[in-house]
Amino acid sequence: MPSKQKPQHRRIVGEKIRSYRKQAGLTQEQLAEKADLHHNFIGEVERGNMEMSLTSMLKIAKALAVRVRDLVSDL
Repeated sequence: MPSKQKPQHRRIVGEKIRSYRKQAGLTQEQLAEKADLHHNFIGEVERGNMEMSLTSMLKIAKALAVRVRDLVSDL
């Protein structure tokens, strides 16, 4: 895999998080606040630029009122 290419799983999960966030009518900042995470982190995750821990994924899922499996269902 070329070093500049983002892993597909990160891109897919990031797009899913963005979709659920927009459905919920939240900005990245609002989601970050609800999930107790930094808004820059949310942006990086949505763009597929950053790996996230299971703990962060759980926080995001809870803040979006979805299950973790909903965020990873397309993998």
